[in-house]
Amino acid sequence: MRQMLRIFAVTCAAVCAVAFAKPHAGPDHVDITWMSVTNMYFQAGEARVVADGYITRLPDKLFYANFDSTRESATPDTVAVKRVLTALGGPSSVNLLLTGHSHWDHAFDTPAWSTLSGAKIIGSKTTCFLAIASKVPAGRCTPVDGGEKFVVGDGVTMYVVRWNHSGDPAKNPRLHNPIELTRPPTPDPRTGGLRAGVTEDFVNGGGNRGYLFVVDGAGGRYSWYFSNSGSAVDLNVPIVLDGKNYGAPIENLQSAMKAAGISSVDLWIGADDIDVARLVVPVLHPRAFLPVHWDNFLAPFEAGVTKPYSNPVLSSYLAGAKVQLMTPLQYMDKWRLDRTGIRPIPNDDVKKVLGFSR
Repeated sequence: MRQMLRIFAVTCAAVCAVAFAKPHAGPDHVDITWMSVTNMYFQAGEARVVADGYITRLPDKLFYANFDSTRESATPDTVAVKRVLTALGGPSSVNLLLTGHSHWDHAFDTPAWSTLSGAKIIGSKTTCFLAIASKVPAGRCTPVDGGEKFVVGDGVTMYVVRWNHSGDPAKNPRLHNPIELTRPPTPDPRTGGLRAGVTEDFVNGGGNRGYLFVVDGAGGRYSWYFSNSGSAVDLNVPIVLDGKNYGAPIENLQSAMKAAGISSVDLWIGADDIDVARLVVPVLHPRAFLPVHWDNFLAPFEAGVTKPYSNPVLSSYLAGAKVQLMTPLQYMDKWRLDRTGIRPIPNDDVKKVLGFSR
């Protein structure tokens, strides 16, 4: 790492940057690792980005009322997070943390990653409040509402897309409807832990955030879009929170693509949802799709994938749309994306350290 990352405002229009001092041509590829659930690791030149990063695995018995509430507070399994961080290469291997939304199965370990690595955080206001409650310095977290632009490395630009969460306002509003914390939650005075329920400390953070990456590499441009959830029910309906209109998710995606100067992406990393795919694919026009959030997020991380990926309806739809399906087999599977497309690459050293044999 030649230089520490820094985040600073560039214009009054919420265009921000995480940049290096001496710009040059962007990296000719990005290596993408699926670490489980929606936990991703992006390596693009000097940009080392962890998205979500939930490793702890809170037990099902902790929750009641469909994950709304918990019986007691909980703390991140920092030993497990450190083990994964060490397998990736140690603290210097991560310099930026993203959260799509702030539910426990996505954002619970973000403060631990930041404490262990010193990496800055980008996410919802809720994500930043959770980080502050976990003793992460407030200046290390940048809250985003959608529409922001970040330079996250030489030639690597990221656009924030205001998105929605899965579910239906008529069926499970507490899970789906946009909710933000208004202040840092108060940790348990005995354990220092927080309440992980989706109506407690870990609300969704105003819906969701998607992240569109565009790389101007020496060999040409390539791009990917990461969204960890989504609902087809109101993907085209504006997100309104506290009287402010944040735009309709699908229109926000179109705006981000226009700002980036692209009409398609090389890869979409998204939740395993056929209804969302039918709305997003005609807009995003991805060359390939990597499904996430299909595995068991309650099973121990160390157990790895407990059941093979299978979604025949989505697979058939993607084939008809000429979108290549990248099928994950095991945690820490890795792919390389460049101007020519995407292909799997070995990640044996990391898998061996973490005990994943296949």
